[in-house]
Amino acid sequence: MTRLADEHGAINLAQGFPDFDAPEEIKEAARSAIERGVNQYPVTWGSPAFREAIAAKYARFGFEGIDPETEVVVTCGSTEAMAAAFLALVDPDDEVLLLEPFYENYGPDSRLSGATVRIVRLTRPGWALDAERVAAAVTTRTRALVVNTPHNPTGHVFDDGELSAIAEIADRHDLLVFTDEVYEHIVYDGHAHRSIAQLPGMRERTVTISALSKTYSVTGWRVGWAIADAPLMASIRKVHDFLTVAAAAPLQEAGVTAMSLPQEYYDELSSSYEERRDVFLSGLAETGLGFSIPQGAYYTLVDVGTLREALGARDDVDVCRELVLRAGVAAVPGSSFFAAPSDGRDLIRLAFPKRVDTLREATARLASFVESLGVRS
Repeated sequence: MTRLADEHGAINLAQGFPDFDAPEEIKEAARSAIERGVNQYPVTWGSPAFREAIAAKYARFGFEGIDPETEVVVTCGSTEAMAAAFLALVDPDDEVLLLEPFYENYGPDSRLSGATVRIVRLTRPGWALDAERVAAAVTTRTRALVVNTPHNPTGHVFDDGELSAIAEIADRHDLLVFTDEVYEHIVYDGHAHRSIAQLPGMRERTVTISALSKTYSVTGWRVGWAIADAPLMASIRKVHDFLTVAAAAPLQEAGVTAMSLPQEYYDELSSSYEERRDVFLSGLAETGLGFSIPQGAYYTLVDVGTLREALGARDDVDVCRELVLRAGVAAVPGSSFFAAPSDGRDLIRLAFPKRVDTLREATARLASFVESLGVRS
């Protein structure tokens, strides 16, 4: 969709990257590292300074006691961290529970590890967790469960009750939990992010994954990390070594600067994204299409069933192509986030990590296009 948007000059609300730049001090730290000669292989599992900075930053936010020597690995983005966790800790014929809709890499990660995917659908309209469904999906072959909070693509933030329910199920059935927390600092309306590893008994069975990408607006740097109890981490580090060897050395040094940014940075980050969300949803309401109200992250799922019918489109992929060609706005087909593509054929995902003016222009284009078709939800 990004390539199609670029080809036709559409506003790209598909891929989740900002159209504004990273903080200047982080960019300067990267430039300085290159000038200082930090251009050769770092320690495979991450430079000591960056691992120490990660542990210190987590401690500031209540996740204490992380040993940077044995419990942290620096990876090429959170994507590699998740893949390494699967390949290190899940065996062929194990089962992995995915909460649907889910970020599209988790399914392939499961299959690359040889695991069987079992799906647990989140409950609409708020995409909340149904703990009974999760418990019912566990079998004797179940090895791990993937949690993504704040959630892509719905924007749901798992609350303490939902996390406690997952923890209870994981403890009862001796499951691992892989938790993708890359949007941890982008939350709204008083919601708060919490790492499930902080709950009693969960440190030894959780792999906590995040990255510089979203929090610091450097999605192209591909620097992420995983945190896990030492026995789990020993296996993850081995897999990471043979996947990518190491993440970019000068960008890890810039990561040290990122980890040291003050609380005011994170407050402003969340506040600025909440403003973007509110502007975007206000404009999206003018289309008459239904959409989810995100509690965190920077996406919304939009119901395009009536739009698909008006267009005579076969599915959500065709809708997205038409939106690029005729409305000048790019989206992600909802089927990307479902095991059975037909379950997402009436949904699209729109991303709003853009300048406010960009968002206003995008929603104006969408509203005009929907009006031209005479569509109302």
